[in-house]
Formats: sequence, structure tokens, C-alpha cells
Amino acid sequence: MKLIKNALWIVSLFHFLIAVGQYETKFGQLTIDEKEFTNYEKDTTAHAVYLYEKGENFFEIRGNYVWLIKKYRAKIKVVDNQGISVANIAIPYYHSDNGKESVEGIRAITHNGTVKHSLRQQNVFDTDVTERWSEKRFTFPAVQEGSILEYMYEIKSPFFFNLNGWKFQEDIPKVYTEYNAKIPGNYRYNRTLIGELSLQVNEAFIEEKCFSIPGTSDQADCEVLKYVMKDVPAFKEDESYMLSPKNYRSSLEFELSEHLRFNGITDKYTKSWKDVDKEFKADKDLGRQLKKENFFERNVPLDLISGGDDKLEKAKRIHEFVKNWFVWNGDYGIYWNNRVKQAFDQHRGNVAEINITLINLLNAAGIDTDMMVLSTRNNGLPKKSHPVMSDFNYLVAKADIDGNSYLLDATQKYLPFGMLPYRCLNYYGRVMDLEGESYWYDIVPEQTNSRAIRMEMSLNPEGGLVTGSYDEITKGYEVLIKKNQIITSTKEEYLNELEESSNGDFFIENYEMDSEQSNDKKLIEHFEFEMEGLESGETIYFNPFIIRFFKSNPFISEERYYPVDFGYLRSYMYYANVEVPEGYKIKELPEAIILSLPEKSGLLRFNCSELQGKIMVQYSLQLRAPHYTSEGYAFIKKFFEDAINAQNNSYLVLEKI
Repeated sequence: MKLIKNALWIVSLFHFLIAVGQYETKFGQLTIDEKEFTNYEKDTTAHAVYLYEKGENFFEIRGNYVWLIKKYRAKIKVVDNQGISVANIAIPYYHSDNGKESVEGIRAITHNGTVKHSLRQQNVFDTDVTERWSEKRFTFPAVQEGSILEYMYEIKSPFFFNLNGWKFQEDIPKVYTEYNAKIPGNYRYNRTLIGELSLQVNEAFIEEKCFSIPGTSDQADCEVLKYVMKDVPAFKEDESYMLSPKNYRSSLEFELSEHLRFNGITDKYTKSWKDVDKEFKADKDLGRQLKKENFFERNVPLDLISGGDDKLEKAKRIHEFVKNWFVWNGDYGIYWNNRVKQAFDQHRGNVAEINITLINLLNAAGIDTDMMVLSTRNNGLPKKSHPVMSDFNYLVAKADIDGNSYLLDATQKYLPFGMLPYRCLNYYGRVMDLEGESYWYDIVPEQTNSRAIRMEMSLNPEGGLVTGSYDEITKGYEVLIKKNQIITSTKEEYLNELEESSNGDFFIENYEMDSEQSNDKKLIEHFEFEMEGLESGETIYFNPFIIRFFKSNPFISEERYYPVDFGYLRSYMYYANVEVPEGYKIKELPEAIILSLPEKSGLLRFNCSELQGKIMVQYSLQLRAPHYTSEGYAFIKKFFEDAINAQNNSYLVLEKI
């Protein structure tokens, strides 16, 4: 009886291990479930899947030195031939003048059923990526559809700031991913859990007297951590309307805050904003570049900074001057190697050099202007909890004029005064005040951003033609998109692109830009067109949406675990008058549509009506919020589906009298 009870206990323990975590095997062995795994039911589109992944970080004395040890092991299933690319592995490691990480114990096996193919060490290569980072690279041998790729390695690091944390989510799904850490109390780290996915295991406890240094009697307690996620979906970076994936991909980040030595000395690594402000004011590079007003006073026309008493007009004049003086070289530099004088002389510079010139000129003109550092949309949101200066990669001017504040950038010639480029619409930045303390400042985008099309059309069934004209009125950030198209192409290329993006055999016969009514925030264009292919017969089916704002729904995923971010408010309007051709009458018009998003954050209206022999088509799509949470994704997806369906599948039905 006792033997039966023991056997039942062992079976129960086995199932418990499976329930709370992946049953761990020795390297080179697979579990029964792994051997029988064919496809991932939770994502049938996945070409490869992490079956198992585990990482360990701990501190260890080796050869009388303290090392940060990082261990890694993974098993990846190649589901089909498109997933074979996961066989290419790159292991990054860091080095500097003061030391170097070493990658040791690399082992890799390709499991093809019962046959195993091992990696030869001669097929592991070193590659330099940057001045500080290199990679160990290898490719699994004999990879084919159905292979399971298993590998492990260890990194020995002298750099305690390189406790990198863990990426729970990557571009392929994970059945099981586990991270463990054992951190002595001497080393204190700020930590951040990023993303909306939940941890299945979140454990932390203190292990007493776990760490000591040879030659000392002191011992430190350790914090022991274990985090587990299961069935982690792939993170799809090609989704439309999103900020940097770094903001949302589920991960755990560590940042070394301070080191408490056993001799009582404390080394601090995380600074306060007061520390940063002090360093910024004394900085020999960036701080000094902001104090070159005298140079610019001598090298620009005198009336640029002294002419007129209206500060706003003067600021606009200076902004226009800097935009036209420079060609932006495409670099985002902020902190290093900024040479404002040299860039000014060469009429070419990076973001910092151009916008520091703008700041100097504005201050020289008596306009109170500070530098604001920010992070671009594709670079991630800066941390507000503590200063991490590497979070910032862009620099703009903040000018205060007559009680109003303006954020200014001079890198684009067609960028209006008071508007930042779309790449900068990332919620907030840090204003670095040379006289006072730095502070956070919100980035508020232009509020009026729209495309409106007003169209007149005539149908000629006998000739199979639709002829007409339309005006397109574009405002705000939509103007910047349009101007970029116009500036970067010839007139012929621009019109050809419009013709190709339209619905049907569409030809622009005449085009004019209304320069008198257009300005830097509004663009008015006039088009005359002809469209072939109108079907004739007893019944005509005609889609009045010759121009469409969206060809297809930009939101295709069933679920989305991060917000939708449009950057700015948007409005799309389409008004068309369609003459009913002689000898025909209206048989059927599309049904009217009125839809709204929760809390009236979006509105769709569509209606067709008849008046004096004309069909009036009215369509309006308004996004009244720039940002929608992941919880609201299903509403946004359905909203766009209905909006696009209204354009693609709405037909006026006419019949012969």
C-alpha cells in the first residue's frame, strides 16, 4: 500500500511540475510533448515557436573576481519552411577599454526525429557590430521543416550594468518562457515590467548570507526572482499606427542604481534630475553650444534679429531663415560631436546643430527659448521615474512668446511654425532650462488635420465615361504628407501616383494648386478628370467613391496587446454630386450609416439623397482621439472595417426609364 501511495505521489508531482512550469530535461533530450508537437493551435499562422526558454542571471566569484553570469537555454520548433530562418543565431556581447564579456559553453543540436546533428565549434564566428558590441554567430546544421533547435550558452560579464533583464515576447510565439535572477543586496537595480501580458509565475524571496567576497567576513543577502509566462503571442512589429515596439513588447528591464561595497562606500549610477541639470549647465559640448549668440549676431543679417517689435513675427522670420539656411543630414545627434559653427558655415547639420542654431538666434533676438530633448516615436517613451539620458534622441526649441509656448523644429523646409514633425509626436519631452531646473513638457499636436474632397460628376453611359472635377482641401499634418509627395516627385510622377491609387481607369486631365488660398497649414488642389469603363445597359451600378482614403483595413490582427496610436486627430470627408444621366432614373441608393466609437471618440456618417436630378453623397470619418487603448482595439477594427466597406461596396443603382 505504501508503494502505491509513493507512486501516486510521484505521478502527482510530475503533473504539478508540468502545471507550474516546463518539465526540464537534460540538454539534448526532449520531452514527449516536444517530440509530438506539430503546430501551435493558439497561432496557426506561426512558422516557428519557442517550445521552451529559460534564462538565469546571478553573481559569482571566479578567480577572485566578481562576475555577472548569464545563462540561456532554448528549444525552438520549425513548423514549416518559412520558419527555417530561426536557425540563424546571434549572441551579442559587450566590450570596452576596461573589460570584455566572454561567451562560453555554446552548444547547439538540431533534432530531426530520432536523428541529432550537433554544431561544430569551428562553425561559430565572431562579428563586430559596433565599437562596443560584437556577436557570436552560428547556424544550426541540417535544419528542415519539423526540426527542433536546441541551444545553450553562458556569458561571463565584468559589467554589472549589463544585467539586461528578459524578453518575454518576440516575433514568434512562446509556449513557455522563464527568467530567474539571484541578486546580492550590494547591487541595487531599478526594474520595469513592460507590456500588458500577465505573468503566470511572479516569485521573489530573500536568501540570507548568499554572497561574499574572498578575504572579507561580510556576507550579503540575495533577492531571488522567478518570472514565468506561458503561451506568449508573437509581437507583430508591422502593425499599423503604433509607437515604438519597445513601449509594448513584454519584457523585464533592469538598470543599475547603486553598488554598496563591503567597505561602506556607495557608488551611485542612477542620478536625479538635479544632478543632470547641474551636469548639463557645465557640459563642455551641448551646454557650450547653446551659448553662441554672439557668433550668430555677427553672421546673420542684422534685421533678422533686431528688426520689428512683434516678437511672434520675429520668431517666425528666424524659424523660416534657419529652415532655408540648412539641409538636414538625416542624423538625430544630441550629445556628442555637435559643431554648430561648422554646420552653419557648411549649411548642413544634424538635428541638434540645426535646432541649437535656432535656439541661439531666438535668444539673440530677445525671445526666451530653451532646449527640449525628446524621444521620437520609433525610439520609445522616456522614463519619467528617473533620468535615463540615453532615452532621448532628438532636440527641439521651446520658445515663450507673449504668454504662449511654441515647440519649434527647423529640419524640414515645409514644416509650419509651431508644429513638430510627425516623428516627434511622442507625448512629452524634457525642457533643459540653463537658468533654472529642467521640467517635463507635453507635446500637443496640431488639432485640425483633415482631407476633404468635393466632387462633381457626370455619367455618360453611351460613351462609357465619367467626367468631372473635384477640389481636395488638406489641413494640418495631412498637408505635410501631401507636400512631401509633391516635393519628392515631379508633377507627372505625382499625378500618376494619384491616378494609380484611384478606383478604376482614372485619368487626370488638368491639375492646379490654389496658391492664393493655400498656406503652410492648408493646401487646396483642383483636379479635372475622366474615368473610363462605365457600364451601360438597362441597369447601371456605379460606385461614387472614385477617390478612397483607405484601400483596405489597416487593422488585420484578431487581437492587439498594445494601443493604437494615430499621433494626431484625423478627419476625412467626401462629398460628391452625381448627375443622373438623361434617360435614367434612380432605382436604389445605399443605406445610410451612422456609427460611433465608445465615448464618441470616433464618428462615421454616410448618406445618399436625391435633389433636382442629382445624387448627393456625403461621407465623413472622424477620429476624435489620437490614442486608443488595446481594450478598445476590437471597436477600432470594426469601425474601420465598416468605414472601408462603405467606400468599397456602396453602389448607386440606376435604370433606364
